[in-house]
Amino acid sequence: MTRRFRSLPLRSRLALLTACAVAVAVAVVSLACWVIVRDRLISQVDDSLRRAGSGAQDIRIPQRLVCRSEPAEDPFGLPAQAAGPVDGTAQQLVLGNGKRCLLSGEGIFTATKTDTDVAASGGDPAAPPGEQAWALHTITSDGTKLRVYTQATGQIVDSADPELDGQPIAYSVSRPLTDTLDALSNLAWLLTAVAGAGVLVAGAAGLTVARAGLRPVDRLTDTVEHIAQTEDLSVRIPVEGDDEIARLSRSFNAMTESLASSRDRQQQLVADAGHELRTPLTSLRTNIELLARSEESGRPIPPDDRRELLASVKAQMTELAALIGDLQELSRPDADPDRGPLQVVGLHDIAERAVVRARLRGAGIEIAMDLAPWFVRAEPASLERALVNLLDNAVKFSPPGAAVDVRLKDGELTVRDHGPGIPPDELPHVFERFWRSPGARSLPGSGLGLSIVARTVQQSGGTVHLTPAEGGGTLAVLRLPGAATPPPDTAATAGELPQTGEGPAAG
Repeated sequence: MTRRFRSLPLRSRLALLTACAVAVAVAVVSLACWVIVRDRLISQVDDSLRRAGSGAQDIRIPQRLVCRSEPAEDPFGLPAQAAGPVDGTAQQLVLGNGKRCLLSGEGIFTATKTDTDVAASGGDPAAPPGEQAWALHTITSDGTKLRVYTQATGQIVDSADPELDGQPIAYSVSRPLTDTLDALSNLAWLLTAVAGAGVLVAGAAGLTVARAGLRPVDRLTDTVEHIAQTEDLSVRIPVEGDDEIARLSRSFNAMTESLASSRDRQQQLVADAGHELRTPLTSLRTNIELLARSEESGRPIPPDDRRELLASVKAQMTELAALIGDLQELSRPDADPDRGPLQVVGLHDIAERAVVRARLRGAGIEIAMDLAPWFVRAEPASLERALVNLLDNAVKFSPPGAAVDVRLKDGELTVRDHGPGIPPDELPHVFERFWRSPGARSLPGSGLGLSIVARTVQQSGGTVHLTPAEGGGTLAVLRLPGAATPPPDTAATAGELPQTGEGPAAG
């Protein structure tokens, strides 16, 4: 049943739940109404019976009492106030031995043990006046439901009939419940009809409300299906109000905008990579064709020219390999399983290794370093590559014989070169992929080095930026969160790094 319910459309489930809720509410209200009306009608019958039996204590039983079970002209010589029907009631006397004497009505009615017990209690001479027993209950007599009120009246004294003398006696009055039960039955049918109509109306209203409430969801569904079919990420959902649907619409719009931006960056990366690969491939192809043509024609290339061609081919292959490596680094997701785990490492140690590698590449460039201990949480290989790229960028733009200063203090690593510097209008673009300043396009490089630096530093929770240096050149400032002292366990998580006044713990 639950599986079948879940298979229904959402609007059908909402309409069904609404109808069920209304049905339960209407059923509870209808039942309460029926019970209240029943109690009220029964109470009215009881009040009329009590009024009819109000004179029971004043009934004087004649000595020569002859009990009858059928109506007679002489109601046994009893006072007029106790004789005759009152609002369709029937009246009788109930003796302690169970015998009944008709006072008025069509005939005697059933006397239960309750009635005889009341009569017997009325014969107790020790009972104070006005405190004789009474009973109010419902019986079925000759197939008719009756409401009966029985009041003890005392006992028969000095009766001519020895069998009756001394018998306790009670006055009993009844009234049929036919009209009351008919009214309750009609009320029950009426309430059932009203409840049924209410459930149907509630179901229709629930379906209408569900359709109106789910209309924004339908628009969202249509938009998602349109995007899935056309891959058009420029589609946006209109946002109305500030409810949950509006929040969902805004979230979806933000998601599609992010996906569109990601796709644009991927397309731009492919286009830029193709452009950057075309130049070395064209040059490599030209050199190889020259070598091949020399072999095919039998005309050898002069040794110096041949060595120059081979050196150019080797350099172009090295450039291609470096470009492909940079592209692979940038294309890896942050959660790449091949990426090494984050570790607590010494930034000063990695910076020192990067300086050693940069010195090998920058012949004639002096690199001075002053590295204070600083421990961070990062991937060692990626961080070292980022620092090497940062140093290579400084070495590449430094004139021969110039100096590059590397400093690390309180988690801030600075690399200062004495090159031509970067114009202020070009500084916002230096970390973009494949971007190269007009003055550097003749120099080797792919334009991806600083992009890798920015990506690696961002993954480690740090920042990096370039600014013009005083006296000329460029100052690169890299900050990573960490601590000046290592944790007890070098494999500890960033949360275990000791806090210092100089910077937060890594992570």
